[in-house]
Amino acid sequence: MRGGTDAPGPTAAGPGPAAAPGAQDGPAQGAGGGLRRAFGGLTTRGRSFLAAGLAAGGCAYVLGQPELLRVGLLLTVLPVVCTVVLHRSRHRVAGSRRLVPPRVPAMSEARVHLRVDNVSRLPTGMLMLQDRVPYVLGPRPRFVLDRVEPGGYREVSYRVRSDLRGRYPLGPLQLRLSDPFGMCELTRSFSGQETLTVVPRVQPLAPVRLSGEAAGHGDSRTRALALAGEDDAIPRGYRHGDDLRRVHWRSTARYGELMVRREEQPQRSRCTVLLDTRATAHRGAGPDSPFEWAVSGAASVAVHMLRRGYGVRLLTDTGDTVPASGGTGGFAGATGDGAGAGLAADLLLDALAVVDHSAGEGLARAQDVLRSGNEGMVVAFLGALDEEDASVVARMRQRAGGAVAFLLDEPAWAAGGGWAGEEDRDGDALDRQRRMLRDAGWTVLRVGPEDSLPGLWSGADRFGARQDTEVAP
Repeated sequence: MRGGTDAPGPTAAGPGPAAAPGAQDGPAQGAGGGLRRAFGGLTTRGRSFLAAGLAAGGCAYVLGQPELLRVGLLLTVLPVVCTVVLHRSRHRVAGSRRLVPPRVPAMSEARVHLRVDNVSRLPTGMLMLQDRVPYVLGPRPRFVLDRVEPGGYREVSYRVRSDLRGRYPLGPLQLRLSDPFGMCELTRSFSGQETLTVVPRVQPLAPVRLSGEAAGHGDSRTRALALAGEDDAIPRGYRHGDDLRRVHWRSTARYGELMVRREEQPQRSRCTVLLDTRATAHRGAGPDSPFEWAVSGAASVAVHMLRRGYGVRLLTDTGDTVPASGGTGGFAGATGDGAGAGLAADLLLDALAVVDHSAGEGLARAQDVLRSGNEGMVVAFLGALDEEDASVVARMRQRAGGAVAFLLDEPAWAAGGGWAGEEDRDGDALDRQRRMLRDAGWTVLRVGPEDSLPGLWSGADRFGARQDTEVAP
């Protein structure tokens, strides 16, 4: 972000579109309304001088004391002159902000660098900078800057940190100017803003072999398309440069033109990460709530599967998918290269940074999306379920290559979080739901407040072998 303002000019930059990078705000307005607003910036000292001067002038008139009148004039003129000079000065000050990095995991810090440039031919007085930040990022930063020489600049920085994911606006930057006598203060605002994106924490996971996963499915990362026809070939027309050894003579005779066999086309393994966002399925709030555990788990699994070469998509109980269906079948990272996997991870993390509770009461919409085709593996992060919800989740397994469910242990969370005001479900109902999902082919992992995702994930290994975890990026 970069913006400019006249300082100490008459008015602060009003609300409007943010300035383009490197652009400066227009010149300050002239006298009139701007001057009236400038007098509104009189400090307590300035107002006191003005009141004392008027009182002294009135007393001098009543008592007939010309010496007292001169004192009253001095006390009255000084704050007025300071305000007019501060208003008429044409110092131009440009401000810029640099956020490093613009995306951080929850509970991590980012640093904001501020720079103020004096682009006028006159030196500035003492300046006070103040940046607007949401309260969740910490206290509002304030800085006092010494006199800035013509063409000079000053740089300051501060840190921001959030335990909660989300997108947080930074700015606009405010500049407070005052005269040498402290009679008047004017506040100016720059127009530019930046956005800090706080994404869920991603935990490194072990490359386990999951139930229902085809051997070598995630390692080889390619499969041959099924071949159709009398001799298991899908022919196409000959193109200049095709190898003549791939000519399909039977199709050539049938169609009357040169036909060649298609090359085997790679098809990436797929994984759908299902996140239950229903407000009725999660209780509690804050970074240690079960919903935040599920969001962090979904982010970790999505990034892990992308690193293994899977095409991954995020599906919520509302039926919404990230990325949207289309193109590569609605699966991110389906291009097969490392750069594509990195961009896909950023896309999914940005979506999870702002995901919130939904008002839905069931999982039927998510089932409709999974029913549309062969979705490969399904990894579900589920909140509290009733018998109907468990039946819907069980039917999701029919078209999935493998299915792993992280099921919220609500009684354990209720005991650990001290929830009150609602009757907790009994453990027998939870056990029945687990058996129902297991009978349908799901690998069910019970999630309590003390459980860690890497430990549960390693326990999902179909061979029961714990392997070394990946190195965090």
